[in-house]
Amino acid sequence: MTINCKGQLINLSQPKVMGILNVTPDSFFDGGKYNAPEKLLAQAEKMLSQGATFIDVGAYSSRPNANFVSEDEELKRLIPIVELLLKEFPHSLLSIDTFRSKVAKQCVDAGAAIINDISAGFLDSEMLKTIGKLNVPYIMMHMRGTPQTMQQLTNYNDLFKDIAYYFSERITQAKAHGIHDIIIDPGFGFAKTMKQNYELMSKLDLFKIIDRPMLIGISRKSMIYKLLETTPDQALNGTTILNTIALQKGANILRVHDVKEAMECVKLITEITPK
Repeated sequence: MTINCKGQLINLSQPKVMGILNVTPDSFFDGGKYNAPEKLLAQAEKMLSQGATFIDVGAYSSRPNANFVSEDEELKRLIPIVELLLKEFPHSLLSIDTFRSKVAKQCVDAGAAIINDISAGFLDSEMLKTIGKLNVPYIMMHMRGTPQTMQQLTNYNDLFKDIAYYFSERITQAKAHGIHDIIIDPGFGFAKTMKQNYELMSKLDLFKIIDRPMLIGISRKSMIYKLLETTPDQALNGTTILNTIALQKGANILRVHDVKEAMECVKLITEITPK
């Protein structure tokens, strides 16, 4: 179970950690924290030194009811950061969190290694074609609607079957456009109620039938802090517990704000997993 990142083969049979680097002023947990180059570089260095294989850079907050960001503004935020990070850490593997094909292309041209699309190509009809031409790994997430509308779109006939069907259709389309390295993300918190998020977690191992690497992103999300009646700042313990369960159920990549703790999850789970 390997993916090709700029000629480097990454084996996802051993779970990997992806550190989140948001450069949005309104992200739910770390909005505005990394608004200066020195802060950005310090956080990237910290995540890489703690063991992150990937850094996921996003300039458009996808939290529920997030502010709209124009394509030009997204590019204006992202391109200098991609260039800055790769100048300082030339061997780092940058994932770009975007649903726009133009943004994806310009970031890959600037040196990014992966595209992470919350819409699996539904919000930009050129995305799959673009990724196929760029020949980079593609993370496709399950979502309905947009970040502005998704929480009104939570009715499912059967949660697992509906999501599995969505991925089978999206993977078929992606392969038709020449995309080889496909990673699925069930989309915790995207067009799902809290109850549905936990149902999804309980059935996570069923996604093994899709036979694609799986990324899980539950770091400090409201499904944790609202259930525990706390805040994003106090949601690290809950995040660690759910990351551990996700690894036991077959997660290949943990997308997190806290790399050190996620790496500890991976190390401990690896130790008790039969070789």
